[in-house]
Amino acid sequence: MSEQSIDLRETVRQRYAAAAVQVTEGGSACCGPEPVEVDENFGSTLYAADERDTLPAEAVAASLGCGNPTAVAGLREGERVLDLGSGGGIDVLLSARRVGPTGKAYGLDMTEEMLALALANTAKAGATNVEFLKGTIEAIPLPADTIDVVISNCVINLSVDKSAVFAETFRVLRPGGRIGVSDVVADDALTTEQRAERGDYVGCIAGALSFAEYRAGLAAAGFTGIEIVPTHQVADGMHSAIVRATKPITGATDDSCCGVTACCTPSEQPADPSVTAGEAKSAAGCACRN
Repeated sequence: MSEQSIDLRETVRQRYAAAAVQVTEGGSACCGPEPVEVDENFGSTLYAADERDTLPAEAVAASLGCGNPTAVAGLREGERVLDLGSGGGIDVLLSARRVGPTGKAYGLDMTEEMLALALANTAKAGATNVEFLKGTIEAIPLPADTIDVVISNCVINLSVDKSAVFAETFRVLRPGGRIGVSDVVADDALTTEQRAERGDYVGCIAGALSFAEYRAGLAAAGFTGIEIVPTHQVADGMHSAIVRATKPITGATDDSCCGVTACCTPSEQPADPSVTAGEAKSAAGCACRN
């Protein structure tokens, strides 16, 4: 990694560490924590009031995202979801509710202060199907083919190596897994310099890919079914967008693989009715989850 990239990552880390400290210190105030200062295009106002009301105040106050990925990811009971750049835990805790006790929500963050805040918020929420991991989104500390859904809220554009993020996201997703991401995306006509004029990395803008670059990056990593839909403008030519894509199921000549039909979906069934779906996949050495 270049010295400039290291400096940019450290700038981002310092900003988010300071935000976590601000929220934590505000927790001792008489009226609860003050939200981190952001404009109307970012933060907890992008979540419905009934969602905010179910969470610890500190999780809401620490929200710095540009959307609400849990509302667009189509999370289902029993799924395993990973939040890239989980911050104070707002999206992890909302995801944990959606996937229920048979599912699990992981949060990944590189900032010690945010991880400490997220753990405290998890304890306050009483969530038991949650786990937070320390690391970078360019090197996800999870095995391959283990996650059903990857979400992220205005974090990928902060990465200094987005190709690595896309490759790592693809690696940890199971075949048939998907992403449901909120991110800042630039108009294709804007140059890198013009994007830089509209903000900085910490403000989620200068590091943003264009729509074409985002599609190309996801496709190069192997994703299919790529959709990038702008939701609102955050600066001139810069948009908050919903990004969806799928890791394809490969190597099948029909709708079956690993000894089951509809492999790795809620409707999967063993091709041999005398065994369970898990037994069939185990016997086939399938990389999908059992």
